[in-house]
Amino acid sequence: MRWRRRWAIEIKTPEQVARMRQAGLVVARTLRVLAEAVRPGITTADLDSIAAREIRAAGAVPSFLGYQGYPATICTSVNEEIVHGIPSPVKRLRGGDIISIDCGAIVDGWHGDAAVTVGVGEIAPEHERLLSVCEAALWAGLARARPGGRLSDISHAVERSVRTAGPYGVIREYVGHGIGTAMHMDPPVPNYGPPGHGPRLTAGMALAVEPMVVLGSRQTAELPDGWTVVTVDGSWAAHFEHTVAITPEGPWVLTAEDGGRPAGASLTSSTGARGEGGAADAR
Repeated sequence: MRWRRRWAIEIKTPEQVARMRQAGLVVARTLRVLAEAVRPGITTADLDSIAAREIRAAGAVPSFLGYQGYPATICTSVNEEIVHGIPSPVKRLRGGDIISIDCGAIVDGWHGDAAVTVGVGEIAPEHERLLSVCEAALWAGLARARPGGRLSDISHAVERSVRTAGPYGVIREYVGHGIGTAMHMDPPVPNYGPPGHGPRLTAGMALAVEPMVVLGSRQTAELPDGWTVVTVDGSWAAHFEHTVAITPEGPWVLTAEDGGRPAGASLTSSTGARGEGGAADAR
């Protein structure tokens, strides 16, 4: 990816980041409820209804519903679907499936965005491994969200984590993004590339980091619905995402329900648990 010399990056005050944390908690709790609801026989439309109920009950607004015409509260992408799958009353989950659930919420004008991929009942060992590899790559990227680094340090950490795990494909056409007063903002956050490039990471930035990893080729196609993205070769995909704020102390994972506070030396996976600003220097 070629980096622009300058991006219009929103810098948040500590108070604004704290407000984003409230949106992040709504997303985290909603995803937990949804993951617990996943079972053979449930439809993806059922999951969408649960998400709408949880987000509204928390006093928040769904980020996705109506966004560029998107017709649902969450994205539900099953098996070879990578991202942006539309919930459907006829899409019934079966034992052995895997499903990515992507969720966004707005609280007082501030967005949170996260995704998790879960198995439906017992899943094949290679799919368990796929999920673990993708989530580990997410946390490797989040650990690099520190002041003074470069944006591509995050990208490189994600790709390196996947590459060292085995011959998996890393999706390139769909990337993470800045987030704050809008769901999608500058800068884009690729899941690949060398370190040391792109905008300087600055306290007050907030990013949605979201690796998408596949068992086969990284080639993608968009279905006729205009939203759902699938693998061309039919291989299965995993997708994990968190919203992270860069603070003077390090990364604060705003969509991690168990706290997500800056962790000093390292960040670890939470599997099973858990402004007034100007433009950042992007030279």
